[in-house]
Amino acid sequence: METKEFFTEYGEANRYTINEVIGKGSYGVVCSALDTKTGEKVAIKRIMNVFDHVSDATRILREIKLLRLLRHPDIVEIKHIMLPPSPREFKDIYVVFELMETDLHQVIKANDDLTPEHHQFFLYQMLRGLKYIHTAKVFHRDLKPKNILANSDCKLKICDFGLARPSFNDMPTTIFWTDYVATRWYRAPELCGSFFAKYSPAIDIWSIGCIFAEILLGKPLFPGRNVVHQLELITDMLGTPAPEVIAKVRNEKARRFLMNMRRKPGVVFPAYFTRADAGALRLLKRMLAFDPAERPTSEEALADPYFAGLSHPGREPSAQPVSKLTFDFERRKLTTDEVRDLIYREILEYHPHMLADYLAGGKQQASFMYPSAVDNFKRQFAHLEAGGAGARMGANANLGQATSLPRERVKEFQNEAQRGAAAGGPSAGGEVASRAGSRSVGRSGRGLGLFWDADPAST
Repeated sequence: METKEFFTEYGEANRYTINEVIGKGSYGVVCSALDTKTGEKVAIKRIMNVFDHVSDATRILREIKLLRLLRHPDIVEIKHIMLPPSPREFKDIYVVFELMETDLHQVIKANDDLTPEHHQFFLYQMLRGLKYIHTAKVFHRDLKPKNILANSDCKLKICDFGLARPSFNDMPTTIFWTDYVATRWYRAPELCGSFFAKYSPAIDIWSIGCIFAEILLGKPLFPGRNVVHQLELITDMLGTPAPEVIAKVRNEKARRFLMNMRRKPGVVFPAYFTRADAGALRLLKRMLAFDPAERPTSEEALADPYFAGLSHPGREPSAQPVSKLTFDFERRKLTTDEVRDLIYREILEYHPHMLADYLAGGKQQASFMYPSAVDNFKRQFAHLEAGGAGARMGANANLGQATSLPRERVKEFQNEAQRGAAAGGPSAGGEVASRAGSRSVGRSGRGLGLFWDADPAST
């Protein structure tokens, strides 16, 4: 590699103009910035002390790997990760992602007059993104309103893959689910009491159902204080499960709890969800089936009559299943050095010249200090954190208080769908093809995101 090319590629310090702190959490700081090369507004997150705990570092590795592989307009994707100055000694990483205005939690709080068109468009996008995730053989496992980023043009993107897992047939179920800590309010009933012998993508369908119900209601559907209260709320809403469903429950204590529960008829959905149309409620009821076997897949849900005129298979691509080899690290206990090497290798995917050198044997030069923007970023972040330039921006500052999101974007999308259906394929907007290369990043407990409010429903 020529010296000029090397320093052009990796002298990144001047590419991003950092503006203000827009999010803080226990594990990092997020700043808004301008990418002077592309003119895009971006968010840059500094994840600090990545390797203090191998389990946290492994979660970050899993998330950045999944976000690189799952490229879809309804899923956030990484735009760039800054190159550390040394492959062996770095502690923090800087991840660049597109600047989304808010999240669905804030949208629901700020908008009390969402229309049936908004309801339909929001659910369509979430299910379309979920179809892509599930056909890649990945379970998200932590879908909730704060993990759905949003813009004021009604565009949604699924983020936070910190708890996501690829599903391989030979992966032991005990390993696959031991660290399941997703937010209780959106957790499928089979995860509240180890109900069923084998979990399925239906856990994510349940979560999307809960999110959709919250959009319709303007408040969480099942805000349980604990697991027992959660099951009480679920059965209050849906009614007591049928005996044949209870018989499938493998956990004896949970099975006995359900058998001894007083008989509940459940609520009448149209009377409870007064702002929703009949088609929306029929699909919601399918997604919130107590028995996971009765829930539709994301593909089946997209084919529901509720989406007539909006859904078209050409706009809803499937993914190739993720490679078992790519996630081989899930099968063994990693050391700090091993996970550092794997994260560094993942970072190099955003630095093709360096990656070529690394694969050609340059990885032996572990002591070489690369030209890096990290030191400059570190100073700028420290200045902002200390109260220098920039103040915390409200998560819904661009949406306004209790104002309606524009209906024009929804209508535009519906018109695209109708044109595509008439042509027998995806419209020029197909949005899937045209935006498949756009990138940004999600958030997890130690993951990669923008919003940091404490979550009262977390376990």
